[in-house]
Amino acid sequence: MRSPSACRRNLGRTHVRQDPDMTDTITPAGTAPAPLQFAVTKNLAAKTTAQREQILQDPGFGTHFTDHMVDVCWSERGGWHRPRVQPYGPISLDPAAAVLHYAQEIFEGIKAYRHADGGVYTFRPQENARRLQRSARRMALPELPEEYFLQSLRELIAVDGAWVPSAPDQSLYLRPFMFAKEAFLGVRPAKKVAYYVIASPAASYFAGGVKPVKIWLSQDYQRAAKGGTGAAKTGGNYAASLLPQSEAYAQGCDQVVFLDSDGNIEELGGMNILFVKKDGTLVTPSSDSILDGITRNSILDLARDRGLTVETRAVSLAEWRDGVASGDITEVFACGTAAVVTPIGALKGAGFEDEQPTGELALSLREELTDIQYGRREDTRGWLYRLDD
Repeated sequence: MRSPSACRRNLGRTHVRQDPDMTDTITPAGTAPAPLQFAVTKNLAAKTTAQREQILQDPGFGTHFTDHMVDVCWSERGGWHRPRVQPYGPISLDPAAAVLHYAQEIFEGIKAYRHADGGVYTFRPQENARRLQRSARRMALPELPEEYFLQSLRELIAVDGAWVPSAPDQSLYLRPFMFAKEAFLGVRPAKKVAYYVIASPAASYFAGGVKPVKIWLSQDYQRAAKGGTGAAKTGGNYAASLLPQSEAYAQGCDQVVFLDSDGNIEELGGMNILFVKKDGTLVTPSSDSILDGITRNSILDLARDRGLTVETRAVSLAEWRDGVASGDITEVFACGTAAVVTPIGALKGAGFEDEQPTGELALSLREELTDIQYGRREDTRGWLYRLDD
């Protein structure tokens, strides 16, 4: 909820918008749910066209936000209700809100791209919707129907579509998130939950182009444990990575890589990791504490299309280091929504620093993937989803 004073400053004309792509009221199990009917309140303090264009000249990443946000409520008794697009601004919470005490929270990250035809598209949003559902299940939160997830993105773009940059390699980063807002002290799943979507224009993740990064191996800390929340996209996993990430910076490194509870390679603080072997095989770690990366899965699909062998399995630290030393591993790179693909140029740990081989496959896959996302290459898999229809 917004504070009353903020609402008085920003409220304008409100109307209800029903999504034309969705069907009527509640339907039997196994069919699409009824469409949400969004109330839209325009932000009277919205940025002017000139102000917005100035921001889009150098948006950075995650530092500027659009004029509106999506807000949908859920309760145990009422289900999903009161959907609205409203002015972007502070959220008012009771001090006893469960999220503040028990970290019952999940989120997603997805980008919107401006194509040459002026249309606004996103990439595999159904996968984000399903991952949000899996995260919700693990964190004892309600599962947002896929149709509602997609509609929430369309509703925000309907009012803030002008914020999607048209400059090369820029995008609008969309952040759907859900948290427990019920006010109580007691360890149980909350009976009241809020779902929001905010958006931030984003420049290329790499200033001056993609360059190999140096990675610090965390051997004192784990990001998540077997049977824990590692496979959920929840804030606690990222909070657990902040101290070792600070340690990585102190060691002159850009990112940190974690081991799972069996001592095998897990993932970076916010990206998956992949290894290229000299026979062309692409290997990525498998563990129940690894977040299922949509960018990673897309990269693996593109690699298979090229005839490359793909292996998803446990990878030990010894296999990594020995493989690089022997020449059996010819490239190491990381991937994720924000950075897409970045080569790894060095692995540093307590008492060692291994230079990592770099090659052409990582950047070639990155180019192919981003060409599809920005509409520069044909989408043969139906990965793109138009948001502004």
